[in-house]
Amino acid sequence: MSIQSQATASDRESILEVANPLGLDGIEFIEYTTSKPQALGQVLEMMGFRPIARHRSREVMLYRQGSMNVIVNAHIPALPDGAAPTDKPVIAAVALRVRDAAAAYRRALERGAWAVPSRVEVMELNIPAIHGVGKSRIYFVDRYDKFSIYDVDFVPIPTVDPQPPAVAGLHFFGIVQYIGNDRTEDWAEFYRELFGFTELPDEERFGILPKGRILRSPCQPSARFYLQLIEPEASVLDVEGDEHFQRIGLGSADVLAAASELTLRGVEFVESRGVHTEDRGALTKTWMGSVSFELVHNER
Repeated sequence: MSIQSQATASDRESILEVANPLGLDGIEFIEYTTSKPQALGQVLEMMGFRPIARHRSREVMLYRQGSMNVIVNAHIPALPDGAAPTDKPVIAAVALRVRDAAAAYRRALERGAWAVPSRVEVMELNIPAIHGVGKSRIYFVDRYDKFSIYDVDFVPIPTVDPQPPAVAGLHFFGIVQYIGNDRTEDWAEFYRELFGFTELPDEERFGILPKGRILRSPCQPSARFYLQLIEPEASVLDVEGDEHFQRIGLGSADVLAAASELTLRGVEFVESRGVHTEDRGALTKTWMGSVSFELVHNER
């Protein structure tokens, strides 16, 4: 290899490092907290998820379909401030896959993130986390290939397939985040500076609810996901204190096929003048006062 080619390779690695400062590689799991885990579990099963494992020492259940993991946490206390979960489910955490969890955590703190104190009990993994929107956490996970975090903290449910197939190829597409008035720039900078997200132009939109600002993760295409930042309508008073993750976006190469299969499972979709199921996307009804899913056409 010539000196010139060595320099080129070095420069390329440097550019990639800057573009993906924490080494993001997709979403490992999304966690709900609720005091009604069975009811939420029924919703998840309608959506194609299956319960595959229970936590060793806490009231926590792991659901899975395809490459997606969803954790239902009814443990008290489940939230970072020690508050008990409520009847209405809340997206309390998002775990991001990274090359090196400790390194990603340190770098996030160096860039201004706030650490979440860990509450690790005996025989539990210590998964580093920072504060996200509202009272949520953002975890960093580097054990997701041959050995995973669930091998330590969870006990498989006997006779259950640990790798249930996804409905019509569903996969994590992204998360919708509700934010306060005039907070779009603040949150865009947060995700850009800490994680390397990039903003999509206004003309590049997905699904049937093209509101707010779309941010793209710096992951490789096979693991890429998006964040949608939505401010309240202009007529709504300031709601800065109610910022939170609102719903999960699920990608599918065939939205109509996915919606059809989910309908057979009992899922109802919103059909109104402004929102209806089509090949670009679909929106489920809301369960338990807060849980809904958005289907988005996505060729992964």
